[in-house]
Formats: sequence, structure tokens, C-alpha cells
Amino acid sequence: MTAELKSSSQGQTLILTLSNPGFHNALEPQMYAAGVEAFNAAESNPEVRTIVIVGADGDFSAGGNVHKLQARRDQAPDLMAQQLQGLHHWIEAIRTCPKPVIAAVEGAAAGAGFSLALACDFIVSARNAKFVMAYSNIALSPDAGASWHLSRALPRQTATELLMLGGRASAQRLHELGLINLLSEPDQALVQAMALAGQLNTRAPNALASIKELLNDAANASLAEQLDSECDHLVKNLHHANAGRAIDAFLSKTRPVL
Repeated sequence: MTAELKSSSQGQTLILTLSNPGFHNALEPQMYAAGVEAFNAAESNPEVRTIVIVGADGDFSAGGNVHKLQARRDQAPDLMAQQLQGLHHWIEAIRTCPKPVIAAVEGAAAGAGFSLALACDFIVSARNAKFVMAYSNIALSPDAGASWHLSRALPRQTATELLMLGGRASAQRLHELGLINLLSEPDQALVQAMALAGQLNTRAPNALASIKELLNDAANASLAEQLDSECDHLVKNLHHANAGRAIDAFLSKTRPVL
């Protein structure tokens, strides 16, 4: 069986399933391309409000296929760079997608699998899941935005520990550090992720898109720039039909349909 990214829908949520039987859902180039395509399609589809990424058969993803990495050492460096660019385009598609993206993690999230989860807006993890930045264990440095996300989410010493020592981190520890939003019982991460998606699906898509854009831009903006951007987004959203419905519902103590 070959590696693939499976796509299905449940209500207003698109579910993307990492599948690579026998290799703990290790990521492959065809999955990167399918991921970019799926996110591009979801962005323009008003029927899709949230996206959940999950792994098949009890694991999230083991990251790169180590056997293939060894073989790629005999190939031209440009070929490896091209394949990495495919993965990085997928990471960028997740970050820039205006719709909330949730990682539902069971089992192992290692290397680029861990990086993929970090690129999502929310992480829901089973309590017994294990996370590891395995790069340094095989004399490699990180990819897929691991250093970018960790350096912004954690103190430098903690990010350095995870990347340089390559040890396993429990879901509980990452939850305490703020990297994981919700913990679930084993085999319930997808169920809890779908419940979270259901909550998000009731909120105004335009407001959620603005929040994601503001958060993405905040790290590189001055306070004055961010205040201007917040002003622009709030004014735009206030004059959107969804704000009229939501404010009316709030005042009348009813539930809006957005």
C-alpha cells in the first residue's frame, strides 16, 4: 500500500487523514502535494469551515521515512531541497489558510509529524501520545517550521532542549507548556477534535479568519502597526452581515445562525 492523504467530510469539517501503512504514517512527497491541493480547495469552499488532520491506525505521523533519507544521501542535494520545499509549501498552506486547522494526535508525532501538528491552530492529543523532535537523533537539523514554531511558543531553553536532545515529550508536559490545547483519553483525540470543530463551526468564519491573520502577523508587527490592523479588521467585521446577526442574537438572548 502506498502513502496517501485521505480526504473526507463530516458536516462543515474537512478531515484529512495521514496514511502510510507499515511506516507509522511517515510523510511522503505525494502527501505534501495532496495537502496543498486540499487546503487550496478548502479555502475557496464556503461549505468547509474547519479542517482536522489526523493519522491512520493509531499514530499521527513518524515524520520522514528514515530508510528513504539514507537513500537520498546518494542523490543530488537539489533533489532533496525540492522535496522539502513541497513539505514547506504545505506548512505555509496550513498557516495561511483562513479557516481553523486542528491536529488530532494519537500515538507518535515525531520529527516532521510533530512539526506538522505545530503548524495547526489547535492541537488535541490523547494523554498517552508521544512527541519527539527526532532530528538530532540522526544527526539532522529540523524542518517543516519546527524551529520557527517552537522558538515563538516556548522559552529558548525549552525549545533548545526539545530540538537538541531529541527526547520524548509527553502530551501532559506539552499541555502544561501550552503547546497542546486539549487532552483526551486514548483513542478519543479525533472525537474531541471534532467536538472542538463543531464549536468553531458555529462562529462567524470572517471573524475567525481575521483572528488567524492578526495572530500570524503580530510577531513581526510593531504595536502601532498591529493596532492599525486590528482597527481595519474590526471595522470590516462590524459591517459584515454576521455581526448584525450575532449582535441581535446577543441582545435578544438567542443563538445566532452565522
